[in-house]
Amino acid sequence: MLSLFNRYATPLITGLFVISLVTGIALFFHFGPSGFREMHEILSLVLIVPFVLHIWKNWRPFVSYFKHAPMAIGLALSLAMAVPFLLPTSSESAGGDRAAMFGLVRQVMAASPAEIAPLLHSSEAEVSAALSEAGIALAAGQSLGDAATAAGVSETELASLLVSIRKD
Repeated sequence: MLSLFNRYATPLITGLFVISLVTGIALFFHFGPSGFREMHEILSLVLIVPFVLHIWKNWRPFVSYFKHAPMAIGLALSLAMAVPFLLPTSSESAGGDRAAMFGLVRQVMAASPAEIAPLLHSSEAEVSAALSEAGIALAAGQSLGDAATAAGVSETELASLLVSIRKD
């Protein structure tokens, strides 16, 4: 069994790396099927197993890398490239609580023009007119999100429309 793992560790690393590479590039440029995200995440985790087997099989040559500067430099550069992704940005709190942001979006989508107008520094009539111009017809008591869905408008498009209404 161990011999089988040793023979297939490097080929599996190669195959899984290529999948991770292709799906990672597709995710970065926002193209490809929706299954790419899950494929990328799960198969990147699967990649750990052949990687560990590869390191185990090649332990002595691997350890010898640590005796020379390129390994230390490579690891330090890798760490330096990773750190900026962990620093909070101006649009995100230190914790990066995206769940709260999406919760707020859901509340806005569940609101009516009358409820959202004050946040946009606009009147209910101005919000309703902008929605109507965008082809979003509101029935009495209908939420912004439901009206947008009925009109075939995505939540992202609706959010962009609402932001464009805002008067500063």
